[in-house]
Amino acid sequence: MLRLLLLSAICIFTAALPASSQTVTGPLGEEFTRRVVIKKLSDPWEITYGPDNFLWVTEAKGYTVSRVNPASGERTVILDLNQERKFPRYDQQDEEQSGGKRWPQGGLMGLALHPQLLNGKPYVYLAYIYTFEGADKTGDGCRDKEGGCYYTARLVRYTYNAKTQKLTKPLILSDTIPASNDHNSGRLAIAPVAGKDYLFLTVGDMGAGQYANGGRPNRAQSSSSYEGKVLRFNLEPIQTNGQNTWVPTDNPFAEAGRPSAIWSTGHRNAQGLAYAEVNGTGYLYSSEHGPFSDDEINIIQKGKNYGHPLVIGYNDGNYDGLAAGTTPHAFLPGTWQTTYPTISTEAANAKAMGAAYHDPIFSFHPHANAFLLAAMKQIRADSGKPDWPSEAPSSLAVYTAAAIPGWQNSLLVPSLKNGKLIRLQLNKQGNGITGDTLSYFRAPIRYRDIAVSPDGTRLYLSTDSVTVSSGPSEEDPQDENACSGCIIEFTYKPARNKAQIPKNP
Repeated sequence: MLRLLLLSAICIFTAALPASSQTVTGPLGEEFTRRVVIKKLSDPWEITYGPDNFLWVTEAKGYTVSRVNPASGERTVILDLNQERKFPRYDQQDEEQSGGKRWPQGGLMGLALHPQLLNGKPYVYLAYIYTFEGADKTGDGCRDKEGGCYYTARLVRYTYNAKTQKLTKPLILSDTIPASNDHNSGRLAIAPVAGKDYLFLTVGDMGAGQYANGGRPNRAQSSSSYEGKVLRFNLEPIQTNGQNTWVPTDNPFAEAGRPSAIWSTGHRNAQGLAYAEVNGTGYLYSSEHGPFSDDEINIIQKGKNYGHPLVIGYNDGNYDGLAAGTTPHAFLPGTWQTTYPTISTEAANAKAMGAAYHDPIFSFHPHANAFLLAAMKQIRADSGKPDWPSEAPSSLAVYTAAAIPGWQNSLLVPSLKNGKLIRLQLNKQGNGITGDTLSYFRAPIRYRDIAVSPDGTRLYLSTDSVTVSSGPSEEDPQDENACSGCIIEFTYKPARNKAQIPKNP
């Protein structure tokens, strides 16, 4: 009995110990210590390093918000939103139970902390999907003839009670945000405009034009729809008599008597959004998934049009004669059997957009027209799924610290498809990319989000629990580094002498 008690005590003590660490080396010789902070979360979607020195985490499928102690991994659930979700966990049901219904892309998604969270404004902003049009229908619940899977999302402000460690007093900013089983985006960021802070939310194009949404109209270019947009809201309601008290009256697409939250248009699936000042100038950066090429890095500006689905990536003509997607369904319209319009020429489309058109500051893998044509023909013929080089950028952080030599003013972009963190060096002005694309922390993992400690010495990356998305970002990790539903800490190990200090290429 004594031996059994001793063994039990040892097991409990061991479980409380920090996870073992290992050293990993970056492409320029930088050394980091890798340590798993916490495992087996239900798809940690957002991780934010709070002013309280805790990680604030949303779980996309678990529908909980937690605070995680980055040192110990101790987790406290501060909000459970499962009662707000008006559809079941289709991902946990077999085909007979669900009827083939699909879990939405994401679920509980973005989180943003008010800049004065600890100083009188303890507000936390959340974006989550709460209804599904087809929940009570038989079958997959989606519309006929690939007409789309229609979900709806909410944007809500909560108040954090530090004594009870709970989020309370929900106030709805918007409960009519379109959502889908594909391309929901859902990233939140707070950024200033003319010296005042606002809340920005990315909304994807719903996957309209591909897969189960191949017959759904694509509205990324429509100023009357929130699909395929970046939206802007007030952090606090403005005192007006109208219903849209959270929507700034000077948003660029507002009409008389009809406020609009739209800030920018022409987006496909912008899952990364982050603000930073670079050498005195502030920028709102985004990362965005491309179709068969051209994952983008953009600078989001008022009233600008980022091209989708009429210009893909740079305005370089590589999609001339093609479309932003294709399907094998002959009953869908056009050459490419999709609601995506056929692109006559990207140049003509950009010209028609006028001064509003904005090229990305960087595009990953801008493949040639011939390569794209061959891939799209294969998909249209339903003759197998081609593969193409891409990154599937899931989020974005701006590294402005000086802790890691050579890293200051870099964009850090996690990759879903290739299990790595990409570093892009900004130019001195902050409005372009210079030097090579550098890759870190490779593993058979889908990295979902990134947070950086205030001193810049520690990076935190979250990983998906599953390995397959609704679209082409698919991996099947099997080795020991395939940490599912994890938050992983990478701590920089300072170089021991000047000769070891990495330099940008």
